[in-house]
Amino acid sequence: MPLDPSFVGRTYPPHTTYEVGRAKIAEFADAIGDDNPLHRDVEAAKEAGYPDVIAPPTFLTIINIRAINAVVEDPELGLDYDRMVHGDQRFVHHRPARAGDRLQVTVHIDDIFVRAGNDFLSVHADVATTDGEPVCTTYAQLVVRGEQS
Repeated sequence: MPLDPSFVGRTYPPHTTYEVGRAKIAEFADAIGDDNPLHRDVEAAKEAGYPDVIAPPTFLTIINIRAINAVVEDPELGLDYDRMVHGDQRFVHHRPARAGDRLQVTVHIDDIFVRAGNDFLSVHADVATTDGEPVCTTYAQLVVRGEQS
């Protein structure tokens, strides 16, 4: 079943708040092999002009993927997860995520189209603090492989 194109323009509001912690930032930095002291050392972060340690640029994948899954799991959309692959991902940072941030994600469906028998779903997500300060905008394209005859 093809994706429902009437979903273009649909917004999925935040359903949780994620509190960024120092330990999670350090854990993520360790996992990706990033030894930058700005991810672990509060004093180094303050000397660099930040109020606390900052997260590596791809850290927001942790909460972004959860928010995009709200779209993927929407039964009305008609997306077959077993045939889905991640086609593209990019981040536009407005400022680094940092320890103490309380973040929420709002996801928007930007486009749905078919190419070569495959469905393409383009979304963007606005990551902001609970006070409304923009932190990052993420863009993703998901590809749902066409059914084979």
